[in-house]
Amino acid sequence: MNDILNAIILGVVQGLTEFLPVSSSGHLELAKYILGDKALPRESLMMTVVLHFATAMATVFVFRKEIMEILKGLFNRLPSEEKSFVYKIIISMIPAAFVGLFFEKELEALFSQNIMLVCSMLILTGLLLFVADKAAYTDKDVTFSNAFKIGVAQAIAITPGISRSGATISTSVLLGIDRTKAAKFSFLMVVPLIFGKIAKDLLTGDFTTVNMEYTPMVTGFASAFLTGIFACKWMISIIRKSQLKYFAWYCVIIGLGGVIYAIYH
Repeated sequence: MNDILNAIILGVVQGLTEFLPVSSSGHLELAKYILGDKALPRESLMMTVVLHFATAMATVFVFRKEIMEILKGLFNRLPSEEKSFVYKIIISMIPAAFVGLFFEKELEALFSQNIMLVCSMLILTGLLLFVADKAAYTDKDVTFSNAFKIGVAQAIAITPGISRSGATISTSVLLGIDRTKAAKFSFLMVVPLIFGKIAKDLLTGDFTTVNMEYTPMVTGFASAFLTGIFACKWMISIIRKSQLKYFAWYCVIIGLGGVIYAIYH
């Protein structure tokens, strides 16, 4: 029963924090630490992948109309805005795919509840958001060169504690891209990567030896999926009027709080 309750809590944490620039992976590691999760790094990473898959599916659900339009445009022989968008998404995937393929073992080691690392990266995320908050508002679109730069930010954000959406949206804003367009691109660019990660693990059998019960994983998936739908819609509705500095303060406070908690526990 405790495993199921913990899975629900982790799912809610993932669902809420995936779409806000506050690091879902960092919050997951903090939540696991506070809940006393004793899973091995590989098992811990498995739960993280499942929860990220749930929020990826939530993204697909929220943007289902846009995704259908993109797919229709992709199979159109004539050049189109949708086809260009897909090419930019592919370009943005290259840095993270490179890191995932060649540094997989090193990444697994980071997901071992290294709270000092997580909290330090949360503070770094807060500082990045502070800088981005000072950027002027513009209405520029994502270019092909910018798509690659945003992809580099996404690759760096694989480190637990660095917000993926925070890093990619902040990078986009600093490049002069419209904030709403930056958020949409940030949410959609990670979906193919998560699906690719799941497919790779299933085909290579990387997780077949992981000893985990299915009930907590299914419960965590459902919790993250439902919460993710709410958080995604909420973020879209407030991003035009929201200021990144509020998320920056949150990351810094949580990061410092986590450091203090780790020191005394």
